[in-house]
Amino acid sequence: MAPQSIKPALLIIDVQKIYLPSIAQRDKDIGYYFINHLIKLFRDNNLPVIRIYHTNAVTGPKPGTDEFEYPEAVMIKPEDPRIIKTYSDSFNKTDLMKLLKEKETNTVFLCGQSAVGCVIATFIGAMNNDLKPFIVKDAIMCHNTDYSRNMEMMFNAVSLDAVKVMVEAAV
Repeated sequence: MAPQSIKPALLIIDVQKIYLPSIAQRDKDIGYYFINHLIKLFRDNNLPVIRIYHTNAVTGPKPGTDEFEYPEAVMIKPEDPRIIKTYSDSFNKTDLMKLLKEKETNTVFLCGQSAVGCVIATFIGAMNNDLKPFIVKDAIMCHNTDYSRNMEMMFNAVSLDAVKVMVEAAV
């Protein structure tokens, strides 16, 4: 059986203003740098860039508020598909899988926050939906730099250069 070619999408998870104060500025700067390079890579290759937002009916943040939005430092666009979730796993009770099927995606590259929460939950959710997930090194953040680095090691995060090779081979 011949190997299946990858059909990738980029998932940017929960880089919302409300959650950013708990992250060290250096980690934010590094994360934004790599996330923006990923966005450019995917756009240059006409591949999906999907923004994911977290909310909770009790604790928020509420859609439409400033704290719900991504900072201007992240180069998302209004036309990038948007998924709003209420669970850590971006697939749980959302239309994410439907959107990925419409785009014929079988591989997802994950970046954003929290490295120890929603990113890992979405990684597992992707596996549970028979997708091939990859965490991108230096493009995940959380309240503790060491935790992010540990997640990268535990989940075999791939470098930006490796993502570039895989994306360019896919198109």
